[in-house]
Amino acid sequence: MTDLEIRAVVADDIPAIVGMLADDPLGAQRESPDDLGPYLAAWERLDAAPHQHLVVAVRAGRVVGTLQLTVIPGLSRRGATRSVIEAVRVHADERGSGLGTQLIEWAIDESRRQGCQLVQLTSDKTRADAHRFYERLGFTASHVGFKLPL
Repeated sequence: MTDLEIRAVVADDIPAIVGMLADDPLGAQRESPDDLGPYLAAWERLDAAPHQHLVVAVRAGRVVGTLQLTVIPGLSRRGATRSVIEAVRVHADERGSGLGTQLIEWAIDESRRQGCQLVQLTSDKTRADAHRFYERLGFTASHVGFKLPL
C-alpha cells in the first residue's frame, strides 16, 4: 500500500476525523459531527503542543484513518519517556485492509524516534476485536485502567 500518506492533521481534516470518531456504537453516543467548533478548538490546542502528534492516513486524497500520539517524559522506569496512542480510527471502507497495522506501526516508529522506551494504549473493554488486533501487534493487557468523568 504505497499510496498511503500519514501526515499531521490540518483543519480541513477535522470533519472526516469526527465522522470516524462517531462511526461506532460508543462514538455515536459521545460525538457531535454537526458541531465542529469544539473539535477545531481542540485541534488548535493539540497543534500548538509539541508532545502531541495528531495524524491522519490519506489515500487518494481521502482521510481514511487517524490516531493521536502523546509523548510523556517521566521519572518512573529510570526516567523513561513513554508514548500513549489514543483515538485510533479506520474508516469503515478500509477496515481489514492493513491500514490499522500501518497506523500503529507508524506510532511505534515515531515513539522510538522520540526516544520513548514504552508505548501504551487503552481500549474500551467492550472492543474485543480491537483487543485481539493490539495483541497481534505485540501489546499485552498488563494493567487495569480507570477513568473518572469530570
